[in-house]
Amino acid sequence: MTEKLALVGIGKIARDQHIPAISANPDWSLEATVSRHASVDGIASYAELQSLLDARPDISTISLAIPPQPRFAYAEAALRAGRHVMLEKPPGQSLAECFALETLAREMGVTIFATWHSRFADCVPDLKSWLAARELKRLRIVWKEDVRHWHPGQEWIWEPGGMGVFDPGINALSIMTEILPHAVHVREATLEYPENRATPIAAGLRFTDPGGADVSAVFDWRQEGPQTWDIEVETEDGNARLSLGGSKLEINGQLIREGSENEYPNLYERMSDLVRTGSSDMDLSPFIHVCDACSLGRRVVTAPFHY
Repeated sequence: MTEKLALVGIGKIARDQHIPAISANPDWSLEATVSRHASVDGIASYAELQSLLDARPDISTISLAIPPQPRFAYAEAALRAGRHVMLEKPPGQSLAECFALETLAREMGVTIFATWHSRFADCVPDLKSWLAARELKRLRIVWKEDVRHWHPGQEWIWEPGGMGVFDPGINALSIMTEILPHAVHVREATLEYPENRATPIAAGLRFTDPGGADVSAVFDWRQEGPQTWDIEVETEDGNARLSLGGSKLEINGQLIREGSENEYPNLYERMSDLVRTGSSDMDLSPFIHVCDACSLGRRVVTAPFHY
């Protein structure tokens, strides 16, 4: 049965990823959008979420592709209206918000899904399977990109709750928490804040691993030229390198697989499964690492940032 869905927030990520993924999946029908400033040709458009909820009781699912700061109020309204909710990453601007939404979804008997799109990259399951049978010695994340290219003029990311460089960095953390066969936690962090911004532009994290492995991450939003989204893994029985954000996997220097950009199609397939089985998925482990880094991190003031 095809589920009717409304997409809230019609920005770059919605047009580049959400809409194509929804259109390609026969389980979903994009019936409406919610945005004050944009619309999709041929699709009913609403300026306010409540107007949609009142007018379209036939729409079962709300996908939220809006910044994290206003997301709680939108998700709460949708859940209270008995709709399933799909949250773009990060799932909120605080852990408390996420816990509250998870509880509300359970009380209302509907599905909620905290999506981590990088977990659904083609090669992540392959690396997870390979690593499961090996003893980890070292894991290093290097996630560097150009904020001016990926978030042109988006001031919300520099405001409290916008997460700064952790907006892309949490993608890497979502992969790490998926592939590791055990949990790690942040031991120390250094966060670089532009003197004119409220969120960091770069960060370095070190983790405590129960087996004593060296686990670390470097995030930077000042990268120009080729972008870097790599996770390097060393074990007692060989090395692996996941690159291109999870779509390319090399083991012991040999190319194992190079996939395509299927992250968002895979997300909507997962959401379909959750709705069909009456389940939810609110794994918050990547977000916990970000919150711990902000709690434990040593703050360093760096040059101002301007678009």
